[in-house]
Amino acid sequence: MWLIVLLVVAIAFIVLATSRLKLHPFLALLLAAFGYGILSRSASGGSLASVVKSINDGFGETLGAIGIVILAGSVIGVFLEKSGGAARLAQRTVDLVGRRRVPMAMGVIGYIVSIPVFCDSGFILLAPLARSLSSKARVPLAAGAMALSLGLYATHTMVPPTPGPVAAAGMLEADLGRVILFGLIVSVPALLVSWLFSVKIAARVKLPSDEVPSSDSTTESAPDGPSVARSLAPILVPIVLILLRSVCLFPSHPLGEGAVAEVIDFVGQPVVALLIGVFLAFLLPARLTREMLSASGWVGEAVLAAATIIVITGCGGAFGKVLRESNIASVVSPLLGDRAASWGLWLPFVLAAAIKTAQGSSTVAMITTAGIAAPMLEPLGLATPTGRALAVVAIGAGSMVVSHANDSYFWIVTQLCKMTVRQGYKLQTLGTLVQGLVAAATVWFVGAIVL
Repeated sequence: MWLIVLLVVAIAFIVLATSRLKLHPFLALLLAAFGYGILSRSASGGSLASVVKSINDGFGETLGAIGIVILAGSVIGVFLEKSGGAARLAQRTVDLVGRRRVPMAMGVIGYIVSIPVFCDSGFILLAPLARSLSSKARVPLAAGAMALSLGLYATHTMVPPTPGPVAAAGMLEADLGRVILFGLIVSVPALLVSWLFSVKIAARVKLPSDEVPSSDSTTESAPDGPSVARSLAPILVPIVLILLRSVCLFPSHPLGEGAVAEVIDFVGQPVVALLIGVFLAFLLPARLTREMLSASGWVGEAVLAAATIIVITGCGGAFGKVLRESNIASVVSPLLGDRAASWGLWLPFVLAAAIKTAQGSSTVAMITTAGIAAPMLEPLGLATPTGRALAVVAIGAGSMVVSHANDSYFWIVTQLCKMTVRQGYKLQTLGTLVQGLVAAATVWFVGAIVL
């Protein structure tokens, strides 16, 4: 029981350190890893020197698996945003769906854009479009804004190459192709329920912007930028390549075992696929300059944005390694007993939801939960390739629940839409709760079929 007590204390410390003491998540995770490692080794008579080795190994193994993937995804996102590619995709979606279906259009836009772009950046980029469309179609801004916010959230938490799911997949040793496949399957119901929430509940809330005619000209003409096909290529090509590799590696070898399969196995490696996406992203600007590729240009900006996530992920991997080497799985398994299968995918979801609600960051919640869940996959019956992938998606679903005052995204949405805090809780917080619960139920349903 001492290991369980230590785990609870470590989780409480991470939450309090990041939310109350305002420590950087990397420092909180690193201190938790050292504290748990030292106390668990002292109790078992193990070597304290082995704690340092576990932390170094966990940090290095995690970053070796997903560091370049996160970095490449960040580069794609920055180029898509700054080249006007994201705005072009938004405009095209509106043209296809129609201005009268503003919530549907904004939800689909958010769903697509947030696969490579952080939801915070995506909302800042697309909020003017939501305001303009809502004004012209005489639709309450709250409906369009919440559809956009929740649409962004659906893929941000569950579909790689967004950093959170990539990091969780690396820590749980899950196949990224399977994570993408299940993430897309689960995120569709999450998107649909966010649209229903927007038109049935959010549309009843009047915001100050509803009374002010919009002067935004975003929708008057197509934004300058790359074509739709060029804008989609950096997103879709890596995803397709990764999925093809996963299919290629099925035991039945549906794509054969010859030279073609070998090529697919190479280009479908997440690192290679995302680097191909990066080169496709370089084609987005009207004119690619050396300044864009420099340390002070677009690439430099992407590297700086990715650095924080990479460091936090590495420390999460170190924490997970220390947990695994303390043999906590052998303690958890008897406690769960015959109920292990029933907990299954719900335990990662509940852990992620608790950490997300307590400290605010979805990415930190995913990384922390992945570190905790990794040694428990065997007793939970999730140690298979499919089980690991579903566990990642379950963690992503939990990291939606809920966005409130300790979440920076909550303030971005409320401030850009001029919501009161009370309206923010009624819309953003309630919306993420509904969306997360539907995603969790979908993960459980899919798991009941495929596990």
